[in-house]
Amino acid sequence: MKQNEHTVVIVDDHLLLSGSLEKLINSFDGFSVLYHASNGKELQQKLKTHKSQPDIILLDINMPVMDGFETAAWLTDNHPEIKVLALSMEDDEKVILKMLQKGAKGYLLKDIHPDRLKIALQEVMDRGYYHSEKVAATLLHSIQPSYNKEEVKFKQNELTFLQLACSEMTYKEIADVMSLSPKTIDGYRQELFNRLHIKNRVGLVIYALKNDLIKI
Repeated sequence: MKQNEHTVVIVDDHLLLSGSLEKLINSFDGFSVLYHASNGKELQQKLKTHKSQPDIILLDINMPVMDGFETAAWLTDNHPEIKVLALSMEDDEKVILKMLQKGAKGYLLKDIHPDRLKIALQEVMDRGYYHSEKVAATLLHSIQPSYNKEEVKFKQNELTFLQLACSEMTYKEIADVMSLSPKTIDGYRQELFNRLHIKNRVGLVIYALKNDLIKI
Protein backbone atom coordinates (compact mmCIF):
# COMPACT_ATOMS: atom_id res chain seq x y z
CA MET A 1 0.00 0.00 0.00
CA LYS A 2 1.34 3.41 -0.98
CA GLN A 3 1.59 6.09 1.69
CA ASN A 4 -1.22 8.38 0.50
CA GLU A 5 -3.65 5.68 -0.63
CA HIS A 6 -7.18 5.54 0.76
CA THR A 7 -8.07 2.12 2.07
CA VAL A 8 -11.25 0.18 1.41
CA VAL A 9 -12.84 -2.88 3.02
CA ILE A 10 -15.42 -4.92 1.10
CA VAL A 11 -18.22 -6.55 3.10
CA ASP A 12 -20.15 -8.96 0.89
CA ASP A 13 -20.90 -12.68 1.12
CA HIS A 14 -20.42 -13.17 -2.64
CA LEU A 15 -16.75 -14.11 -2.89
CA LEU A 16 -16.52 -13.85 -6.67
CA LEU A 17 -17.92 -10.32 -6.64
CA SER A 18 -15.65 -9.33 -3.76
CA GLY A 19 -12.61 -10.58 -5.63
CA SER A 20 -13.57 -8.72 -8.79
CA LEU A 21 -14.22 -5.54 -6.82
CA GLU A 22 -10.84 -5.81 -5.13
CA LYS A 23 -9.02 -6.03 -8.46
CA LEU A 24 -11.00 -3.08 -9.80
CA ILE A 25 -10.45 -0.85 -6.76
CA ASN A 26 -6.75 -1.72 -6.60
CA SER A 27 -6.49 -0.49 -10.20
CA PHE A 28 -7.73 2.97 -9.17
CA ASP A 29 -5.07 5.54 -8.42
CA GLY A 30 -5.12 6.42 -4.73
CA PHE A 31 -7.17 3.43 -3.50
CA SER A 32 -6.42 -0.07 -2.26
CA VAL A 33 -8.40 -2.86 -0.57
CA LEU A 34 -7.33 -3.93 2.91
CA TYR A 35 -9.44 -7.06 3.24
CA HIS A 36 -12.89 -8.65 2.78
CA ALA A 37 -15.57 -9.73 5.24
CA SER A 38 -18.59 -11.89 4.43
CA ASN A 39 -20.97 -10.24 6.94
CA GLY A 40 -21.15 -7.70 9.73
CA LYS A 41 -20.00 -10.06 12.48
CA GLU A 42 -16.87 -11.00 10.57
CA LEU A 43 -16.22 -7.31 9.93
CA GLN A 44 -16.45 -6.58 13.65
CA GLN A 45 -13.79 -9.20 14.39
CA LYS A 46 -11.46 -7.98 11.64
CA LEU A 47 -11.77 -4.36 12.75
CA LYS A 48 -10.61 -5.46 16.21
CA THR A 49 -7.64 -7.50 15.00
CA HIS A 50 -6.43 -5.58 11.96
CA LYS A 51 -3.72 -2.99 12.61
CA SER A 52 -5.13 -0.21 10.43
CA GLN A 53 -8.69 1.00 10.03
CA PRO A 54 -10.18 1.48 6.54
CA ASP A 55 -11.24 4.87 5.23
CA ILE A 56 -14.26 3.41 3.40
CA ILE A 57 -16.37 0.29 3.80
CA LEU A 58 -18.25 -0.96 0.75
CA LEU A 59 -21.22 -2.67 2.36
CA ASP A 60 -23.71 -5.11 0.89
CA ILE A 61 -27.21 -5.28 2.40
CA ASN A 62 -28.44 -8.86 2.08
CA MET A 63 -25.97 -10.95 4.07
CA PRO A 64 -26.33 -13.80 6.57
CA VAL A 65 -25.59 -13.47 10.31
CA MET A 66 -25.50 -9.65 10.34
CA ASP A 67 -26.96 -7.74 7.39
CA GLY A 68 -26.09 -4.35 5.96
CA PHE A 69 -28.64 -2.38 7.98
CA GLU A 70 -27.37 -3.75 11.29
CA THR A 71 -23.76 -3.34 10.21
CA ALA A 72 -24.21 0.27 9.08
CA ALA A 73 -25.92 1.16 12.36
CA TRP A 74 -23.14 -0.51 14.36
CA LEU A 75 -20.45 1.30 12.37
CA THR A 76 -22.18 4.64 12.90
CA ASP A 77 -22.24 4.06 16.65
CA ASN A 78 -18.76 2.55 17.04
CA HIS A 79 -16.66 3.81 14.12
CA PRO A 80 -18.20 7.07 12.87
CA GLU A 81 -14.86 8.01 11.30
CA ILE A 82 -15.24 5.19 8.75
CA LYS A 83 -17.31 6.17 5.72
CA VAL A 84 -19.88 3.58 4.64
CA LEU A 85 -20.91 3.20 1.01
CA ALA A 86 -23.78 0.78 0.42
CA LEU A 87 -23.34 -1.42 -2.65
CA SER A 88 -26.40 -3.50 -3.43
CA MET A 89 -28.73 -4.99 -6.02
CA GLU A 90 -31.69 -3.49 -4.16
CA ASP A 91 -33.13 -0.63 -6.25
CA ASP A 92 -35.89 0.33 -3.84
CA GLU A 93 -36.47 3.79 -2.35
CA LYS A 94 -37.37 2.44 1.09
CA VAL A 95 -34.18 0.38 1.22
CA ILE A 96 -32.06 3.33 0.07
CA LEU A 97 -33.57 5.65 2.67
CA LYS A 98 -33.15 3.08 5.42
CA MET A 99 -29.46 2.66 4.63
CA LEU A 100 -28.91 6.41 4.57
CA GLN A 101 -30.74 6.71 7.89
CA LYS A 102 -28.44 4.03 9.34
CA GLY A 103 -25.44 6.20 8.44
CA ALA A 104 -24.39 5.25 4.90
CA LYS A 105 -22.73 8.13 3.05
CA GLY A 106 -23.93 6.92 -0.32
CA TYR A 107 -25.77 4.13 -2.10
CA LEU A 108 -24.55 2.37 -5.23
CA LEU A 109 -26.08 -0.34 -7.37
CA LYS A 110 -23.88 -3.32 -8.20
CA ASP A 111 -24.20 -2.71 -11.93
CA ILE A 112 -22.48 0.67 -11.52
CA HIS A 113 -19.93 1.60 -14.20
CA PRO A 114 -16.33 1.30 -12.95
CA ASP A 115 -15.69 4.99 -13.66
CA ARG A 116 -18.69 5.93 -11.52
CA LEU A 117 -17.43 3.74 -8.68
CA LYS A 118 -14.09 5.57 -8.76
CA ILE A 119 -15.91 8.92 -8.66
CA ALA A 120 -18.06 7.73 -5.75
CA LEU A 121 -15.04 6.62 -3.73
CA GLN A 122 -13.22 9.87 -4.39
CA GLU A 123 -16.21 12.06 -3.55
CA VAL A 124 -16.79 10.23 -0.28
CA MET A 125 -13.20 10.99 0.68
CA ASP A 126 -13.30 14.60 -0.56
CA ARG A 127 -16.81 15.63 0.48
CA GLY A 128 -17.83 13.04 3.04
CA TYR A 129 -20.70 11.64 0.93
CA TYR A 130 -21.70 10.61 -2.58
CA HIS A 131 -25.24 11.10 -3.80
CA SER A 132 -26.01 9.55 -7.17
CA GLU A 133 -28.95 10.78 -9.23
CA LYS A 134 -30.97 7.89 -7.84
CA VAL A 135 -30.18 8.81 -4.24
CA ALA A 136 -30.79 12.51 -4.85
CA ALA A 137 -34.20 11.73 -6.37
CA THR A 138 -35.03 9.40 -3.48
CA LEU A 139 -34.12 12.05 -0.90
CA LEU A 140 -36.14 14.69 -2.74
CA HIS A 141 -39.14 12.40 -2.98
CA SER A 142 -38.89 11.53 0.71
CA ILE A 143 -39.26 15.15 1.84
CA GLN A 144 -42.15 15.95 -0.48
CA PRO A 145 -45.67 15.04 0.60
CA SER A 146 -47.19 12.31 -1.51
CA TYR A 147 -50.82 12.65 -2.46
CA ASN A 148 -52.63 10.56 -5.02
CA LYS A 149 -56.14 9.68 -5.98
CA GLU A 150 -56.04 6.41 -4.04
CA GLU A 151 -55.12 8.20 -0.81
CA VAL A 152 -57.55 11.13 -1.11
CA LYS A 153 -61.24 10.29 -1.24
CA PHE A 154 -63.46 12.84 -2.95
CA LYS A 155 -67.17 13.30 -2.64
CA GLN A 156 -68.82 13.49 -6.04
CA ASN A 157 -69.48 17.23 -5.77
CA GLU A 158 -65.86 17.85 -4.77
CA LEU A 159 -64.61 15.88 -7.74
CA THR A 160 -66.94 17.75 -10.09
CA PHE A 161 -65.78 21.07 -8.66
CA LEU A 162 -62.13 20.05 -8.99
CA GLN A 163 -62.58 19.14 -12.64
CA LEU A 164 -64.50 22.33 -13.43
CA ALA A 165 -61.90 24.41 -11.57
CA CYS A 166 -59.37 23.16 -14.11
CA SER A 167 -61.31 24.88 -16.88
CA GLU A 168 -61.48 28.58 -17.77
CA MET A 169 -64.74 29.00 -15.85
CA THR A 170 -64.95 31.55 -13.06
CA TYR A 171 -65.97 30.31 -9.63
CA LYS A 172 -69.35 32.01 -10.13
CA GLU A 173 -69.87 30.15 -13.41
CA ILE A 174 -68.92 26.88 -11.68
CA ALA A 175 -71.52 27.64 -9.01
CA ASP A 176 -74.16 28.17 -11.72
CA VAL A 177 -73.26 24.93 -13.53
CA MET A 178 -73.39 22.95 -10.28
CA SER A 179 -76.57 24.73 -9.11
CA LEU A 180 -74.84 25.70 -5.87
CA SER A 181 -74.28 29.00 -4.12
CA PRO A 182 -70.95 30.84 -4.55
CA LYS A 183 -70.45 30.42 -0.80
CA THR A 184 -70.69 26.63 -1.11
CA ILE A 185 -68.20 26.68 -4.01
CA ASP A 186 -65.83 28.77 -1.87
CA GLY A 187 -66.16 26.10 0.80
CA TYR A 188 -65.24 23.32 -1.66
CA ARG A 189 -62.25 25.33 -2.86
CA GLN A 190 -60.88 25.99 0.61
CA GLU A 191 -61.46 22.42 1.74
CA LEU A 192 -59.48 21.07 -1.23
CA PHE A 193 -56.71 23.61 -0.69
CA ASN A 194 -56.38 22.40 2.90
CA ARG A 195 -56.61 18.67 2.20
CA LEU A 196 -54.28 18.68 -0.82
CA HIS A 197 -51.80 21.14 0.73
CA ILE A 198 -51.97 23.57 -2.18
CA LYS A 199 -52.40 27.33 -2.23
CA ASN A 200 -54.11 28.31 -5.46
CA ARG A 201 -56.06 27.24 -8.53
CA VAL A 202 -52.88 26.42 -10.44
CA GLY A 203 -52.10 23.91 -7.71
CA LEU A 204 -55.49 22.29 -8.26
CA VAL A 205 -54.75 21.92 -11.97
CA ILE A 206 -51.32 20.41 -11.33
CA TYR A 207 -52.77 17.98 -8.79
CA ALA A 208 -55.56 16.93 -11.18
CA LEU A 209 -53.08 16.37 -14.02
CA LYS A 210 -50.67 14.35 -11.89
CA ASN A 211 -53.46 12.12 -10.65
CA ASP A 212 -55.23 11.67 -14.01
CA LEU A 213 -58.37 13.43 -12.85
CA ILE A 214 -58.45 15.55 -16.00
CA LYS A 215 -57.14 15.08 -19.51
CA ILE A 216 -55.51 17.63 -21.80
